[in-house]
Amino acid sequence: MVKQREETEEIKVCPECGSHHLVRDYERGELVCEDCGLVLDDQFIDQGPEWRAFDVEQGEKRARTGAPMTYTIHDKGLSTEISWKNKDSYGKSIPTRNRAQLYRLRKWQRRIRVSNATERNLAFALSELDRMASAMGLPRNVRETAAMIYRKAVNKNLIRGRSIEGVVAASLYAACRQCGVPRTLDEVASSSRVGRKEIGRTYRFMTRELKLKLMPTKPQDYVQRFCSELKLSGEVQTKAAEILKDASDKELTSGRGPTGVAAAAIYISSILCNERRTQREVADVAGVTEVTIRNRYKELTEKLGIEIQL
Repeated sequence: MVKQREETEEIKVCPECGSHHLVRDYERGELVCEDCGLVLDDQFIDQGPEWRAFDVEQGEKRARTGAPMTYTIHDKGLSTEISWKNKDSYGKSIPTRNRAQLYRLRKWQRRIRVSNATERNLAFALSELDRMASAMGLPRNVRETAAMIYRKAVNKNLIRGRSIEGVVAASLYAACRQCGVPRTLDEVASSSRVGRKEIGRTYRFMTRELKLKLMPTKPQDYVQRFCSELKLSGEVQTKAAEILKDASDKELTSGRGPTGVAAAAIYISSILCNERRTQREVADVAGVTEVTIRNRYKELTEKLGIEIQL
């Protein structure tokens, strides 16, 4: 292997066109002829320093130096942490005589990471945010967006006079809408320790103060999740989306709760595709009443001319 590497590193001329213009592409690990594009070596080793590269436009770029920065940790994940494993960097066990000192270092390291009241508030809030997001099964980008919204609220001093849990829940609700992964206020409230009313009030206050531009949620946003929870096939999901598109074109969705309209469309499509679900089952998943589903169901079938054999 070493001999092969020495041979390939000695290549000075392209065997295809005889050109001397050879370029080393460190990103792909290739040695390429600039004139004809022939790849002379596809396992090229970068002999330079591991942690940095120089770019004409951006100056010094650092790469592969630990975990990426994240807003979901109070110090953005940039601080270090002393591991609880009593082993050094080589994997060897630390002698017993040094373990007491290491214990003290760990304790002070933990205290230093959260230095003042603001950081303490942020650490508690972000851990609460992570707990709620995990309970609701939200993806990484929603958590990052929610953490960013909460940090903006802290910087504008909007937390004063409000509960941390309420502001966290409102941030999460706003982030869900911003990222196109909508959750209802009831779903957010069920995962938090505060009521629906307080979350709604805090959310309206924050959108006004932080000037968050959030579009109203559409019934189409809920179809995929509701169908998945009801264990319905892709055919039912497609049919429900078609019904909602027709309803939107005829302006039947405006002024009505998006979850109720989505639930009614799924109920209709489940009957049409012979995968019937009861109104009670659909209502439980959508978080609406059976009366709401019946009302929306009647509107959609009458205005869209859908005939259903019950």
